[in-house]
Amino acid sequence: MTNYPQVGKSAPNFITVAVYKKKLGKIRLSDYRGKKYVILIFYPANFTPVSPTELIALSDRIKEFRKLSTQILAISVDSPFSHLRYLLSSRDEGGLQGLNYPLVSDLTQNITNNYKLLTEDGIALPGVFIIDKEGVIQYYNVNNLLCGRSINEILRILKSIQYIKEHPGQACPVEWESGDQLLYSHPLKATFYFKEFYSSEKN
Repeated sequence: MTNYPQVGKSAPNFITVAVYKKKLGKIRLSDYRGKKYVILIFYPANFTPVSPTELIALSDRIKEFRKLSTQILAISVDSPFSHLRYLLSSRDEGGLQGLNYPLVSDLTQNITNNYKLLTEDGIALPGVFIIDKEGVIQYYNVNNLLCGRSINEILRILKSIQYIKEHPGQACPVEWESGDQLLYSHPLKATFYFKEFYSSEKN
């Protein structure tokens, strides 16, 4: 039976080469354990049409993620040298010049395979994994190859995960945003929220 990554389980560790600020270097997922949340952004391949729109949007909003003590790592099955070319290419050429986080090389396809995102064609499905400071997967989502992801939704989920970890006994209802009312995770206590928000529907 294939072991798929699961929420609440340790994220598969990896060591590989990443490119950041025109420099190549070794990177380990475990380096962030106890220090930061990590968001893994798997994308199909360099210079594919949808990927730069997502990766650029993440880069332009990097300060929001840094305020949440979160490191973004973008991963594809391309070589470090392909990553370097991607990072040296301008945005109007479909490149990622000025990217504010590392591009991780998975040339062996081991990382993508361990996270169960490798297609029969040897590319990665667009997956997102949110990993907490203890190295535990708290959320993941997989998209169609041609459907771009929402940075707002990734941030919303990240904030909700961090909130409930810091406030045991509480839960985030549908469409929750920072500052919105919460409900209790205990089923009986949760009825206070239901009575407040749904009692008007009886009238």
